[in-house]
Amino acid sequence: MVSIPETTITSSDGRRPIPLIGLGTASVTESTDEVKAAVIKAIKVGYRHFDTAALYGTEKPLGEAIKEALRLGLIKSRAELFITTKLWCDSMEGHLVVPAINQSLRNLGLEYVDLYLIHWPLKLNQDELKIPIPIDCIAPINIKDVWEGIEKCQDLGFTKSIGVSNFSPRLIEEILSFAKIPPAVNQVEMNPIWQQKKLNEFCKKKDILLTGYSPLGASGAKWGHNRVMECDVLQDIAKSRGKTVAQVSLRWMYEQGVSFVVKSFNTERMKQNLDIFDWSLSEEESIKISHIPQQKHVYLAGSMVEGANDVITEIDAGLAFQ
Repeated sequence: MVSIPETTITSSDGRRPIPLIGLGTASVTESTDEVKAAVIKAIKVGYRHFDTAALYGTEKPLGEAIKEALRLGLIKSRAELFITTKLWCDSMEGHLVVPAINQSLRNLGLEYVDLYLIHWPLKLNQDELKIPIPIDCIAPINIKDVWEGIEKCQDLGFTKSIGVSNFSPRLIEEILSFAKIPPAVNQVEMNPIWQQKKLNEFCKKKDILLTGYSPLGASGAKWGHNRVMECDVLQDIAKSRGKTVAQVSLRWMYEQGVSFVVKSFNTERMKQNLDIFDWSLSEEESIKISHIPQQKHVYLAGSMVEGANDVITEIDAGLAFQ
């Protein structure tokens, strides 16, 4: 089993370290049984951080996998795992936050999660999720009201830490202006094709850990792209080093001082994605990667929102971060 280094959130409230690499569970094509089996395999090869969300529909199979891992003796206690889940946009009102996390905990079969994030900085006025989302169903959130609900989740012991996802520096500054508990994490799209340099610098100054999702571009998913895996610079480095493109990309992420969640349900690729700690990129290779032309994959506005326009793309994660 591979030992995964841990990176500690710099904060004053004694929150536990976050395992550097997490397994993403956002799933469209896989069945609940496949998700459960993948999580068990991931625990066997060394993963200890699992990232889910109310939106994904994978909280229940993740919870079932945790129970099975305990039964099999793969872990001795639930405390060995770090579980992240997220508040979906249909519960973006202060009084709806605690009921939402309680539903997630019921789905997971857990008494607490380790990290609870606001998934997107917008509110959906829908009885049920329909994609693409009609643009007239989207509204701005009262971030102070929602953040107070998020803080209550931590005060009640339903989550060990709290944070945000897809938030710009402006929105984070707004939270910091009134927060009793500052966000510990900001989870955003990040990879060598969308490097988030300014956002990473900002978060480090604010003692907020940046966590990258889609570090490989989510190739193969309907919301993903192949630009990371097909990047000539990354392919050339991988070939010269005897590594995979995925390993080069994840090693680059590691060297940026961030954590990340990567999804693969293939056992061999799971193992390969952990095998990034006994080597490093040369200065020349790092410079080449830093010069890769940047291109954000506009997922929310481009894929989820019907009639997306400039107002919505301003909400979209990372658009003005570079």
